[in-house]
Amino acid sequence: MTRIATGKKAEDMAAEYLQAKGMIVIERNFRAKTGEIDLIARDADEIVFVEVRARASSGYGGAAASVDASKRRKVVRAASVWLAARGWDGPCRFDVVAVQGGRLEHIPGAFEADSR
Repeated sequence: MTRIATGKKAEDMAAEYLQAKGMIVIERNFRAKTGEIDLIARDADEIVFVEVRARASSGYGGAAASVDASKRRKVVRAASVWLAARGWDGPCRFDVVAVQGGRLEHIPGAFEADSR
């Protein structure tokens, strides 16, 4: 399976999982000049920006650990663009969904907008 196909499968798994938890996926693969957001969902009154990472194994720290400071900054910048374009001033959070070896781990509030 190609890297793109693996990523799409992981995003599909993450979207299904979040929807099963009662979240509503409102956008996928949002792109801005500053970065990309894999999934944007609504969880009650909160907008959730979700970074999905897939890894075959836990080598090199695994899927969740691969969301480094640079990636977090890009997601936060893209989220700022999305929020400004929609005039949203309500609560939001940043989650990570890690898919590794066929297992899915959801980490709500994985990082903050001001994280380095």
